[in-house]
Amino acid sequence: MLAPQIDPHDFCSDQPLVLRLQDILTSISKEIECGNIGQSEILVSELVKFLDSIESDHSNDDIKNNAYEVLSEIYKFLSSSSLDQAVIDALSFELPKTVTRFAGVSSSCSEIVNSVIDRFVATCSPRDMLSILCEALDSLIKTTKLSDNFVPLLSGLSKVLLLTQRRHFEQVKVAVPVILKVLMNVSSESDDENTEPLFDRAIGIADSIHAVCAKLDGGAKEKLCALLGLYVLQIMVLVSISMECKVSKCVPLISQLSHFFPFCRLSYFGLITGCDVDTMTNMIIGEDEDDYKSCISYVEQGASLSVIWGHVSDQVAQAAEEDLTAVKSELKSNQTKKWQAIGMLKHILSSGNLPYEFKEHAINFLLDITDENISQENDGDHNDFSSYMPSVFAALQAVVMVIIYSPSSALRKKTFDAFKRVVAEIPRSEKRDFLKAMIINCNSPSMVAILLDLVRQEVLKENQQRTSIRNQVLPAENIACADALFWPAVVLELVDLVLRPQKGGPPLLPEHGDAVLSALNLYRFVLLTESKEESNSEVLSKSNLQRAYHEWLLPLRTLVTGIMTENKNDCDEFAVDTVCTLNPVELVLYRCIELVEEKLKHST
Repeated sequence: MLAPQIDPHDFCSDQPLVLRLQDILTSISKEIECGNIGQSEILVSELVKFLDSIESDHSNDDIKNNAYEVLSEIYKFLSSSSLDQAVIDALSFELPKTVTRFAGVSSSCSEIVNSVIDRFVATCSPRDMLSILCEALDSLIKTTKLSDNFVPLLSGLSKVLLLTQRRHFEQVKVAVPVILKVLMNVSSESDDENTEPLFDRAIGIADSIHAVCAKLDGGAKEKLCALLGLYVLQIMVLVSISMECKVSKCVPLISQLSHFFPFCRLSYFGLITGCDVDTMTNMIIGEDEDDYKSCISYVEQGASLSVIWGHVSDQVAQAAEEDLTAVKSELKSNQTKKWQAIGMLKHILSSGNLPYEFKEHAINFLLDITDENISQENDGDHNDFSSYMPSVFAALQAVVMVIIYSPSSALRKKTFDAFKRVVAEIPRSEKRDFLKAMIINCNSPSMVAILLDLVRQEVLKENQQRTSIRNQVLPAENIACADALFWPAVVLELVDLVLRPQKGGPPLLPEHGDAVLSALNLYRFVLLTESKEESNSEVLSKSNLQRAYHEWLLPLRTLVTGIMTENKNDCDEFAVDTVCTLNPVELVLYRCIELVEEKLKHST
């Protein structure tokens, strides 16, 4: 005989909360025992609405008292030895994501929520609970960013993973994106500053993966170790961003994360060169899994950051079982690996989320692996550098951004020193194109001026080398090689780029005054240098002299004269600054005009 249908509204709203809860739970149990699955599902939905009403209809003090009473009653009900497993299973689909919202109400509520979820984990299918807890996390992140609410679910996940009996890698691979999504959203968007418990639970999940890994062997263990390594690197970045480089708070967590490196066969050398990341990523992510790659998008940054943390704290390096001095020494002596490391540092230097302290530590690391004084030009393998040029270029663009935007003058100076060291190690066959690309892609006139001065220094250096070679008694091919060292075409192109911008018209003055002054100085320097040479020079050809005179110098003279005339009698601050900026430009401009006119008189 069928049990009578129950109307959820039969539970009177003026009953004490615990009595109402008891009635609903008892009714759910009876309906399941009678096989009325549809009716039990309606009652479970009513239970969820009832719990939601506690959170929304009472003051904060009432929430604490009522939530504690209700949670205690739910745990008591679930702990009954006579409760049918089918009832627990039915409640497991909804209660975890419902009760976890009370975890942030008070510490006592949080303890009971943990006990409720632990009860489900202990009594339900681990495979089902893995899906349920992941769904609960995914659902909860859409409604709240309070870190305390996620802690019980993450704690439950760490226990479920230990209970899984098969297909360990596949199940962990499903859970990792959900966990990382929660960590990323809560740590970046929440106003809650106390995210340590959240990361503690995330590390607890790493401990569980490690424990499962230790029981496996062969390919299954290798793949799960790789996934653990990627998971740890991603969390390392989130911890660093969330805690804003507060070393006292970060170091314990970073040390715990670094402790997994030896087990995952991760080394500082492999991490800073990117080799370990490539190996793990290729092992975990298939060709059609771009979506999965997005959930571990910080792992390259995590790899470089992990080494920088070792640079910051001996405790972290010890946890990773690494000798950072030996790593730096090996990078300094191996040019190929050094290029790889420089390319990896861009993930820190270009980050808009990491504090400047990390960028300063990265610059210090860069200074440690580069030479202060390079006695001779780097003639390294052209093909070797060519393959790393895009990543090194991106890294130096990030270095330039630190030079431009760093609030610390000491850091700006130190960063520029690092920049010059890296440029000095670039093979001469690539250096001209490299600096040219840096200038073309730089939007800061002051930085363009600095880069043009580097070009001037390179021109001087190579001209000295050419003179030295010519003064020796050498075969003709060596003399030809010396002639090939010089930069005339590149210099003309760079000067043209500044004095006749690609967008057309003359340069923007006084805003681009630094770049214009540096370009004029570079052109004047090359004119004077080439005038001393006996051989014909591309810079001194009649066509190039006429082009410079008519397309650069005369239009610029007209522009500068007009602006100076407009502002010389004006006393406001902008006018005074304009005149001060253009005075040296005008001086060098007229020197260039005089030199070009003199050369044109003698040109054939």
